[in-house]
Amino acid sequence: MPAKPLDLAKARVLISNDDGVHAPGLKLLERVMRPIAREVWVVVPETEQSAAGHSLTLRRPLRVRRVSRRRYAVDGTPTDCVLLAVHHVMKDCPPDIVLSGINRGGNIGEDVTYSGTVAAAMEATLLGFPAIALSLMTEDRHAPRWKTAERWTADVVGRLAAAPWPANVMINVNFPDVEAGAVTGVEITRQGRRKIGGELVQGTDPRGEAYFWIGSQRVETGSRRGTDLDAVRRGAVSVTPLSLDLTHAPSLKPLRAVFR
Repeated sequence: MPAKPLDLAKARVLISNDDGVHAPGLKLLERVMRPIAREVWVVVPETEQSAAGHSLTLRRPLRVRRVSRRRYAVDGTPTDCVLLAVHHVMKDCPPDIVLSGINRGGNIGEDVTYSGTVAAAMEATLLGFPAIALSLMTEDRHAPRWKTAERWTADVVGRLAAAPWPANVMINVNFPDVEAGAVTGVEITRQGRRKIGGELVQGTDPRGEAYFWIGSQRVETGSRRGTDLDAVRRGAVSVTPLSLDLTHAPSLKPLRAVFR
């Protein structure tokens, strides 16, 4: 990660996602970044890879398809895409910063452990590049408010690029599900609690075999002031630094005492 602020006008930007090569959020992010960055490269999955998490494809070969100039599709996961972008597609011209998204649907609370959008940014961070995951909160009762993400992306990304963060830390950005003019501002937040999979739908297939479908219901807790959940509920853009070091430091000392 660079030790000094990044000038986007001179930067080579790599964009990836988990919604695939035809995703509207990808097109939006490209459209926003091309006028303000020196170069924009796109390496994304061929198809949607939502909830792929930080998974690598190890049991089969991967294929890279050139879609157009500086745009590539990979028949793999978001993690595969970033790895191939850095070590193959852009090996002679590595990115200065990696952006993942813009995802259709928020990635807040425990979503970050499942999210392919966040995973792409994680992989970039592990490879030593500053990375930002971007997602738009949505609800089924109305169309995604893409104009909100379009209005705020350049400002948020520009400010973050100008203020580098520590190594092994990625930034998770979530735009609220409100009209662009109703956004209350940008808030620096901590990860809240929101667990997917609280509802299982059971059924029977045409052969009489039982099946289970993980539902979309989420149990939301801990949405106290200062969390990503609380911020987007109140109409703010949530900016959360996520550490890739999962060590729980306070537990080290008592555990050492147990194994003396």
